[in-house]
Formats: sequence, structure tokens, C-alpha cells
Amino acid sequence: MTDVLQRIVARRVHDPEAIAEAAANRVRAESPFNAKGRTMIIAADHPARGANAVGGNPTAMADRGELLERLCLALERPGVTGVLATADVIDDLLLLGVLDGKTVLGSMNRTGLAGSSFEIDDRFACYDAEAIERMRFDGGKTLTRICLEDPATPSVLENTAKAVNELADRKLLALVEPFLSRWVDGRLQNDLSPDAVIKSITIAAGLGRSSAYTWLKLPVVDEMERVLASSTLPAVLLGGEVKDPDAAFAAWQRALSRPTVQGLVVGRSLLYPRDGDVAKAVDTAVGLL
Repeated sequence: MTDVLQRIVARRVHDPEAIAEAAANRVRAESPFNAKGRTMIIAADHPARGANAVGGNPTAMADRGELLERLCLALERPGVTGVLATADVIDDLLLLGVLDGKTVLGSMNRTGLAGSSFEIDDRFACYDAEAIERMRFDGGKTLTRICLEDPATPSVLENTAKAVNELADRKLLALVEPFLSRWVDGRLQNDLSPDAVIKSITIAAGLGRSSAYTWLKLPVVDEMERVLASSTLPAVLLGGEVKDPDAAFAAWQRALSRPTVQGLVVGRSLLYPRDGDVAKAVDTAVGLL
């Protein structure tokens, strides 16, 4: 991967316009779905929020060469439909020429840095709708954490609604990832109880002046049948960091049977599986679809 990184750096230094050219020449996906009618997105926007840890390694995702190598391997597997990331990662992938025929989703808000005192105040400082349209991408993703005890929450909701509106105006997908969160001993924690996830869904689904292009990115929790019954918006299931792959795969498979669920958006658990076999982890996830 060293030679590849050298080529990327050389183009960034001497030909920065190559990124825009690669975006303009990229073959867009005809559909967000694979041959089985499902979406399988690889997520890699964690580093921009300072969330580089995987398992016991606090800096696993901070090695950009290794991350790109794992991403390229995942993206070439049959059934994988696209990627979700911030501009620095997507620009690298554009320069590598691996995004032809893939759905590309830009991560929009990453300022709620992991472990910070201002984590709820997650402002939009990454992609915006105008840039997503200009780069010929397919949509944008927002992380929308709702903390009833934190005064920054109304701004989070307002900014999410603005992103939903601006994407919908361009007929681009708005992928909203809602959580009901709370402060516990100075750290922000997402409440993954069924009732909390339901409340986050009903709040997020109502944001914006149109829901026509809004999809939800949801965790797999207990009582998913009841959770998913709380909205008619299309949903994709997030992976997060998986401690028990077999249990996670089984839970994903059960949830995938619900009518609103369109597929998976998974990052660390597929890019950094415990056995190190990225291809096997991705193929197993695709097989669930």
C-alpha cells in the first residue's frame, strides 16, 4: 500500500484538481440496490469524529493506508453497493478509482467529537448538500443525537432539518441516524432500549418539510418488530462495533425481514473483524441480504 499512498499524496500535492475530475468522470450507480434488491454500504466516517478505536486498539482506524486497503477490499466484494465517509476518505477513494458503480454518501456532521464535553453540539462542518450535488454523489448522512437535558439539542434538530430540506430539494437521499442520548458520569451514552429508539425514530422522521427522500439509519436492538413499526420511512441497519459476530449477524438477519428495512450500513465490524478476514466478514453480511 506504500506505493499507492505515495501516488495519492503526489496527486494531492501536484494535481489537486484530479479529485474533482475523478468525481466528474465517475460512473454513477444505476440504483442504490444490489442484484438481490438490497443496500450494502460500507461506513468509514468514524475517524473524523475522533473515534479511531476498534476492540482493544485505540488507533486502529488512524492508519490511513490500512483503512484504505480494507475499504478497497470491501468495496470489490460482490453485493456491496457503496460507501459512507467524509471528504478526506472519499477523495482518496476517488483518486484510487474504486467508486465506479457505487452509491456514495457524504457524512455531513462530525464536530461532536467522541468523548468531548460538547459531543451533542454536533455541527455541520463536513459535506453540505451543495457539495454532494456538485460531486455527483447520491446523498448525505447526519448523526442526530437527542439529549433532553442538553440545551444544544434544538440546534442539532434544526440543523438536521436544514440538511434534510436541502437534500430533498435536490432529490438526494438524506440518511438520518437518530439516537436518544443522555449524559452519564460526564460521558454521552446512547439509550438503546426499544422505547428510546422508538422515540428517536418518531422525532427524526418528522424533521424537515418533506420526508420523501429521508431514510433512517438504525441500531439493532430488542423488540425490533415494534421498533420498526414506528415509522414507514425506509431504514438501513447500522453495525457499530460487534463483540459477538454470530449474535450480531443473527440479529441483523431477523431485522432484515421487516418491510421497511432496505439493507445494512456497517463499518468497523466488517473492516476490522476479529479474525482479520475482511472479505469473509463482508461476504457473510452480504449473504444475510
